[in-house]
Amino acid sequence: MNYDVTIVGAGIVGMATALEVLKKFPKIKILVLEKESSVAQHQSSHNSGVIHSGLYYKPGSLKALNCINGYKKIIKFCKDENIAHDICGKIVVATKSNELPLLDNLYNRGVKNGLSDLRFLDQKEIWDYEPNCNGVRALLVRQTGIVDYKSVVEKYTEKFLLMGGEIIFDTKVKKIIRSKKYVEIVANLKTWSSRVVVTCGGLHSDELALNTHPDLPIRIIPFRGEYYKLKPDAQRIVNNLIYPVPNPSFPFLGVHFTRMIDGSVECGPNAVFAFAKEGYNKTDFSSSDIWACVKWPGFRKIITKYWKEGMGEYYRSIHKEAFVKALQKLIPDIKSDDLIPGGSGVRAQACDINGNLLDDFDIRIDGNVVHVCNAPSPAATASLAIAETISSYVVKLLK
Repeated sequence: MNYDVTIVGAGIVGMATALEVLKKFPKIKILVLEKESSVAQHQSSHNSGVIHSGLYYKPGSLKALNCINGYKKIIKFCKDENIAHDICGKIVVATKSNELPLLDNLYNRGVKNGLSDLRFLDQKEIWDYEPNCNGVRALLVRQTGIVDYKSVVEKYTEKFLLMGGEIIFDTKVKKIIRSKKYVEIVANLKTWSSRVVVTCGGLHSDELALNTHPDLPIRIIPFRGEYYKLKPDAQRIVNNLIYPVPNPSFPFLGVHFTRMIDGSVECGPNAVFAFAKEGYNKTDFSSSDIWACVKWPGFRKIITKYWKEGMGEYYRSIHKEAFVKALQKLIPDIKSDDLIPGGSGVRAQACDINGNLLDDFDIRIDGNVVHVCNAPSPAATASLAIAETISSYVVKLLK
């Protein structure tokens, strides 16, 4: 039961890392442990499928650097592996004049991050791209695309297994015990030993990291994003991707329209606190997950800081008409009857003790254990770049 490298979590970051490490060390013994019965069961498949360009992220941050690098890598991977994708572009729309300075800031940030061919659209040009969209000005981002990320993870997995990697499903890791030479991974009734361990636990990343990093200064707060879909006969009102100018006082992008790779159109999401880390339904509830959040001082400070925005998100969650009203800011003619219930996703968002939601990726190294503690969007787009970063740490630890 001894391995050179063990990776906990078979989501998109975990499987990208497993594949990248095996490419660097094709003869090592490498294992992936996954608590679910198959890969990509949570954030990796419960998302909007957007290939992000790198527009929103602070220049020089891990998000910005990995997104730009990962964007190129994932497009090449999809082309090489014949995975359906479409670089369709998106528009970020200012619906009021007071949003124009924020749109200018987005443009400047995108330029600093190396995006090419960004351009502003006036109202007439907006209608050329999206005839049903309302806006005084918009930013056209040609590099944005769409893909089914579950298909990407399945291809990572297929290549990993063909190269000799191993995956064990239905195996929830209970403990990680570090020593000088080996790490013990205790799961269910079995224990494995590994020279290096990488945890990519997503929604449970803080629980895994606390095993070797008991003074971890962040915790995962789960936010559920709920979607509607346009009925088939209403899909014609959206061509590609339409986003609002994000509210700078709230760390989410706001409800938007996203054409999926299968041709359907998603509308949303909102952002509400999920009463379970895997709480995809409004009625899902986990007392242990709630208590873990409530006892964290940072969570209580988030409530104080964002309670007004949070109440608005919950109101839209309960009242469909309020959700529709938010969508009508971008497409005035959309009606409640155009929408049917869609899916939902839960975002694993790290929060520090002061109530700040981490706006960057967070990777920590404890001896021969690497913890991916915060990897929200654009982690799917950036997965191969993040994997390259993590594998560079693994290379050093194996020497």
